[in-house]
Amino acid sequence: MLPQNRRLRHLQGIYIRNLSFTRPHGRAADDLEADLPSNKPQSLHDGAPQLHHAHSSESLMSTTRVAANPRRRSTTLANVSPVTRQKQLEYTVESRAADVFFSLHCAEGDEPVYISEVGERATNFNFRFFDLSQTGPSVTRQSQLVVKIWAKRQLSWTLLVTQQVNLRNLNYLGTVRNKHFPPNCLVFHLLDGVYSLELSSKKPEPKHAAPLPTSSYNALMKLSNLDNSIQDALATREALTAQINSLLDRAPPDAVPQAQESALLASKYVTAQARALRAAEARRAALRASIAARRSAIEEGRAAQERAADDVAHAQSKLPASRALLGAARESIRGQRRRICEDLARIFPIAPAAPGAPPLAFAICGVPVPNTDYDPTSSTAAEDALSAGLGLVAQLAHLLQFYLSAPLPYRLAPLLGSRSGVRDDISLLPDARRDFPLFLRGGATAQYRFDYAWFLLNKDVEALCVAAGLKVVDIRHTLPNLKYLLYVCSAGRDDVPERRRGGVRGLWAGRLMKGSKGAASGGSSLDDGASSTGGSRPGSADSGSKQREQLMGRVISREASDAGGSSAGSSVIGLPFDEATTKLTLRTKGLRENVGARA
Repeated sequence: MLPQNRRLRHLQGIYIRNLSFTRPHGRAADDLEADLPSNKPQSLHDGAPQLHHAHSSESLMSTTRVAANPRRRSTTLANVSPVTRQKQLEYTVESRAADVFFSLHCAEGDEPVYISEVGERATNFNFRFFDLSQTGPSVTRQSQLVVKIWAKRQLSWTLLVTQQVNLRNLNYLGTVRNKHFPPNCLVFHLLDGVYSLELSSKKPEPKHAAPLPTSSYNALMKLSNLDNSIQDALATREALTAQINSLLDRAPPDAVPQAQESALLASKYVTAQARALRAAEARRAALRASIAARRSAIEEGRAAQERAADDVAHAQSKLPASRALLGAARESIRGQRRRICEDLARIFPIAPAAPGAPPLAFAICGVPVPNTDYDPTSSTAAEDALSAGLGLVAQLAHLLQFYLSAPLPYRLAPLLGSRSGVRDDISLLPDARRDFPLFLRGGATAQYRFDYAWFLLNKDVEALCVAAGLKVVDIRHTLPNLKYLLYVCSAGRDDVPERRRGGVRGLWAGRLMKGSKGAASGGSSLDDGASSTGGSRPGSADSGSKQREQLMGRVISREASDAGGSSAGSSVIGLPFDEATTKLTLRTKGLRENVGARA
């Protein structure tokens, strides 16, 4: 970069080298080392020194004084104690190192345009780079500045160096390596390299760049002619503009075009406003219709809320009665379940096995069932007894799932007695057959399927116990778990409720036997009674007693007639209707017979 082109905007950083707080007195250090002869008398040396600082740039020492093999000098710290040596080193460091920062000024008394960060405890400082291009043209276009170096050795900051620098007088260094800097030397880092004011200049290395092509004479002449043409065109434009302005000034003003343009613009505004008015009216109509619809919807909603509030109030008035009815129904269901479980316990008695049997060995209806532990080589009679016992268990579990409202995970087929089975529709099985028998038919495969069926039956019993809130210790105890379930379900402090009266009613359709008119008329009256019972409610106690009396009368009369003149083969059955021509249908309304009353 040429010296005349250097400005503050090109300055990027400042270095400080060889920080020092001592100043030479009398002569410079190199002048003292030179030991030059003096012609002044000795008396002058005894007085106060009056010499100025030397500005020598080279050493004045004679080269002849340097010996070929200089003698090694002894130091003053060779024979001292470590404490003294440490103090001397600390003093040396304290005399040279300090905390330093610098500030840049455009003039001596101006405010600083930049203040650097603080460098701590050193003698050579490399401060951060900065950018002065944002400070404005009044600063960036100057080539002179004032650098102030501030130092702190103990507690307070002091101004160490104030130096006025002209960037045009800087000497190019290229690099700061292998350079001997004087005390408190400032090094300036510009865009193209490193400069200093106190060291000698170094010729910058030429930049190796590709040669750029220049313009020819013909091209330059073309550019000159083009510039002349542009200037002529600009002058012509200015002349035409002046002529047009003079003509406009001399011509009288015509207000008609302006008025027409104003009228056209006004008509456009009127059209636009009319269009906006129509849109606003349509919007108003739509809003009114929407408001009306919303009002009607609000009225309907309020009416619905009122009806809902009335329903809620009505339901709240009935809520105590409904809760009481629900509680009574639950208590009735619980009592009926207790009664049913007691009946099932009497129908399917589960009692301990014969003396000498293993622990927890029970029998159902007198048929012993082991706890999933039996001898596969037993006799056919033992296998049939085991199948019969498992069939009874399956039938009891099948009935309990309805009375306890606990569906079984594995469906049972208990209506086959000792040939009952279990179906598994849940598990992932390799076999397509999902029906497993609760009886043995021989073979290893049959043994496996029988064992798996017994396991599924135990899982059904476990599901019933879990539904009743019981914890099963071992699912292999089939009969103990069932007996425990029946015992818990039939337990309670209240009395067991009675059955509802009415009993099981058989309805049959068809005609009675032809032969006796009284029997036929009785059959018709019985058939009528089955449908209406003389005006009584079907299933009531009154209609049931009438039907029983009529049926008993028909049976007695038929037996008397058969004993008087009929053959022995026709008097065996003793039924008041023909078996071959009559179809029987059985309809039940629950277990409503009062067994205790009839007993």
